Amino acid sequence: MATLLLLGLLAFVAGAAADLALGIGPRWARPIPYWFSLLGAGAVVATGVLGMGGGTVRISLGTLLRFPGTTVVVDHLAALFLVVVLGVSIPVSLGFASWVGPEGRLRARGLGALYNALLGSIVVVVIAGDAFLFMIAWEGVTLAMYAMASFERHREDRAGAGFLALSLGKIGGAMLLVGLLLVAAHAGTFVFSRWVGVRHSAAIDVAYLLLVLGFAVKLGVVPFHVWMPSAYAAAPGPARAAMAGLAVNVGVYGLWRTLALLGHPPVWIPIVALVLGGITALLGVAHAAVHGDLRGVIAFSSVENGGLLLVSVGVALTGAAVGSPQLVAVGVLVGGLHMIAHALAKSGLFLATASMEAAAGTTELNDLRGVGRSLPWTGVTFAVASITLAGLPPTVGFVSEWFLLEALMQQFRLSSLALKLAMAGAGALVALTAGFAALVFVRLIGLVVLGGAEGSVARGREASMVGRSAALLLALACLAVAALTPLEIRFLAQGLGPVISPGLVLRALGSPWVLQPVFAGFSILSPSWLWIVLPLLALAAGLFAWAASRGRLIRIRRVPAWRSAGGGVAGEARYTAFGYSNPARHVLDAVLRPRRELREEEAADQETHVVYSSDVVEPVEAYLYAPLRATLLGLSRGAKRLQSGRLSAYVGYVLIALVVALAAVSVIR
Repeated sequence: MATLLLLGLLAFVAGAAADLALGIGPRWARPIPYWFSLLGAGAVVATGVLGMGGGTVRISLGTLLRFPGTTVVVDHLAALFLVVVLGVSIPVSLGFASWVGPEGRLRARGLGALYNALLGSIVVVVIAGDAFLFMIAWEGVTLAMYAMASFERHREDRAGAGFLALSLGKIGGAMLLVGLLLVAAHAGTFVFSRWVGVRHSAAIDVAYLLLVLGFAVKLGVVPFHVWMPSAYAAAPGPARAAMAGLAVNVGVYGLWRTLALLGHPPVWIPIVALVLGGITALLGVAHAAVHGDLRGVIAFSSVENGGLLLVSVGVALTGAAVGSPQLVAVGVLVGGLHMIAHALAKSGLFLATASMEAAAGTTELNDLRGVGRSLPWTGVTFAVASITLAGLPPTVGFVSEWFLLEALMQQFRLSSLALKLAMAGAGALVALTAGFAALVFVRLIGLVVLGGAEGSVARGREASMVGRSAALLLALACLAVAALTPLEIRFLAQGLGPVISPGLVLRALGSPWVLQPVFAGFSILSPSWLWIVLPLLALAAGLFAWAASRGRLIRIRRVPAWRSAGGGVAGEARYTAFGYSNPARHVLDAVLRPRRELREEEAADQETHVVYSSDVVEPVEAYLYAPLRATLLGLSRGAKRLQSGRLSAYVGYVLIALVVALAAVSVIR
């Protein structure tokens, strides 16, 4: 196992070195870094498979890193994440290798090196056995994501998006650093295994909250979510799949590892997780519903799913707070199911988007109308991934969202009124989110896949066979994993052993092919049988409709497009991305705070037309970060005046600072 792990890490190093050495000149050299990442991912997945079947493996790195106690640990939880995250990275690496081939995709070397560095950092985060190594690897993930978002910094707003991702990533890292140091100070060691059963105190409770919030930053949770839409949109091509489908999962790993190490949290921590997760999910899906750019829609969908993942963690924390192992089991099981669903679907969706953008030269929804018709393989991947993220059967996304809603319904088993209200409120927000998620992805499928192809889109070309195969592999996984959910639950139960007893997780199997939310007799579902029942019901309904219509059902009748407006109104006689989402702007008025404008414009034909426009407000950015940014810039401008002052003034400043420091020391003593 140690040899395979070392081989995988060395492959990532070799891939980064190959990219920096060979550059992007020869076409044959461009995919080489990604073939190395593919080799490394395969070795790491094999390590994870062996780790799932065996015991815990510890490797000491103290002599190598000159830091006593530095260890690498592959237990069942680490092995689970190695298999899931690096397993999804295999088709992502194939998509990368296909995407970089054509001329003009890249202007500089380094993207392959960043991708390999990201994968290597993810692996080290997962296997780190102490806080020292963990923080080094965590910063590696943050820096790699920042560099990917800033890679095309010659284009407008790309550098700013990367800086925002780095700034909030450093805030999350600072929370983790303080939290880890607080726990290490009380435990007397940096080694994670010795933190189990640490005595709780006010400082440990504060550390618990800091760790939860620090890991939640990587998931894009309110109010730290503003980096995610801009960073994902700024990253080039399949790099978005690497960030959204792979890197964010380290946040889930950190939350589960925190629960495994610190155990029983104070009651207010699960309340914070449930409330923040529910608000994040609703805010993310609200903006996804009205966004006009495909990259922005998918990025805000990632915010939504980050909120859903935090809600699942909130359920597990609630179980730990009240001493209910079954509630912990259903919480972590839901999180595992949703993490896998999101990793598969979001990676596939971003790979499909990269192909569409390459074919059409844009990601504006109105300009991508019907791209799925001219790129059928990409369109199939896009449609399956969209249905998965919409939480519709028979995909794995439906299974995870059903489990999440069922888990939140267990609030009646709690005695604490505050926890009951938090779970009930989160349940209402998640249900509302699920409804709007269907609207979001119905709009995408209707416009992008089923619309009539036009212009440059109609002449677009598919990705290479390697690229198509990579995307289709992710799409098929979204369907196949749903059909084999009982096997997936057995796999998750084994990996979740360090957090909760596998036997409790396996209670979700009411029978070999029927699922229940751990609590027997509450509700059941069989995703496997849905694959048989749903096609039969669809066939029966189709045959009945055909017979009742006497065959007229399959006849094609073409008529002019109908429009409700009177004469003199210009525009397309069909839905646009704005028109389809406009009702959502009104329904979500309290969340989106849309700014509407009605004005008259004189067209080239000298006729006056009425133009209606509507823009939404991102409340956290508008009401929190914008005033904070203005304040900091004002302080910065004021501080600049001090740079050209007199020497006597500087001596006075130093004297004042010294007096303040002495006063502070005296108060502390």
